[in-house]
Amino acid sequence: MTTTATGCPALHGPATHVTPQGAAWLASASPYPRSTLALWQDRPTAPAVLPCGTAFDVVNVPVVFGRRMLDLLWAEGPGCGPVAVHRGRMLLFATPGTAQRLPALLDWEEWGEAHGATPGRPPAPLCHGRGDAVTVPALSAAPGGAPGHSRWVVAPDARLPWLPGPEALLWACVRAARTGGATAGAPDLRISIFPSAGPDANVYDVSKRR
Repeated sequence: MTTTATGCPALHGPATHVTPQGAAWLASASPYPRSTLALWQDRPTAPAVLPCGTAFDVVNVPVVFGRRMLDLLWAEGPGCGPVAVHRGRMLLFATPGTAQRLPALLDWEEWGEAHGATPGRPPAPLCHGRGDAVTVPALSAAPGGAPGHSRWVVAPDARLPWLPGPEALLWACVRAARTGGATAGAPDLRISIFPSAGPDANVYDVSKRR
């Protein structure tokens, strides 16, 4: 990471492909990380299926609602960890245990029309934790591949990336449902990666380009 003359972190464009350190983190979720890395080296443009619950959990939301959540996390919240889009869904990587805790927090917030919440509110997020697996995009985009089908919005670029927990994602879900901010056609984003509190950990703090 580079810094400006004032000592502030320099702004970088969105990380759209996985670095070797990020690949090592993703592979650590697999029971056979070395084999997984070897496979990726042979087929860097192929997606992979990884288990949740150890290195990360995943919160899975419709892509438009997910973009609204990210806008809020970047503009008003703590930022986000790695984020991917796959088949019209947005996958937000979260701390292990989030898949178990977030649904309980959403129930407490009376999420869903069955509990009398706001009509038209999106369905509850799908939470993938221990015992589940998700398909993650390729480490690098395939030449001539169809855009938007499966891609990294914020690709992992550290061996221990910072991940949001259930409280941060609950806040983003509730705020996104209440505000109904625009997402489609939103302007391009830029990412500022600030030094983290812990060693080898990155916090992705993203703001809109104005």
